[in-house]
Amino acid sequence: MAISQDAHTVKQFDVLLANLRNLVLEMGGLVEEQIKHAIQALDDEDLIAAREVISRDQIINGLQVKADEDCVSIIALRQPLGSDLRLIMSLSKIVTDLERIGDEAEKIARMTVKTYDGVSSPPSAKLLRDVVPMARLAQDMLHGCLDALARLDVEKAVEVAQGDDELDQEFQSALRRLITYMMEDPRTIGQAINVIFIVKALERIGDHSKNIAEYIIYLVKGKDVRHVSMDVLVQDALEE
Repeated sequence: MAISQDAHTVKQFDVLLANLRNLVLEMGGLVEEQIKHAIQALDDEDLIAAREVISRDQIINGLQVKADEDCVSIIALRQPLGSDLRLIMSLSKIVTDLERIGDEAEKIARMTVKTYDGVSSPPSAKLLRDVVPMARLAQDMLHGCLDALARLDVEKAVEVAQGDDELDQEFQSALRRLITYMMEDPRTIGQAINVIFIVKALERIGDHSKNIAEYIIYLVKGKDVRHVSMDVLVQDALEE
């Protein structure tokens, strides 16, 4: 059963649901900013900016707590059914993935501090060559998820889910190159390991974004498309 767009008899219920959805979108916007600032701090070798990213993670954690409390409160007070309950449960799961994406942005910032704070030999450009392209893909996936959630756009959610394969391939390519660099020059091992943590964080952002896209499909269409092949996901999501 697809999600209903009809207004409820009790208008306050509509207000509660709208506020919850807006809170989730606000959290998503902050997470987007965290990724952007973390990558910029790495690119600029800016330790102050990286530490600001780390400290701002507490704001995202606080929004997760608030959203979870609101979900529990709405369920307890309104006892929603059908598509309303599905909306609340989907938003609750989306919040969890957004918080974890925020953690990955914080991890990138921490690796930036570890990479540049007091070191005599920062990583060469070739070690970091895959970070910006992967970051662009990860940011596009997250932005696409938030856009799909704001417009309840299943086709956009499917597009985001399909994009995870490309990011996974980029990660595997980056990993192979970094391992090759370490084998060729053992002096790069320490810095290369830091970069591996960074590209792994970006790959995980893609995974969490795909999760969010799947929850959006479930929210709108009422079909659980987790743990299915991409062909089945597309078919289940787009069929009437």
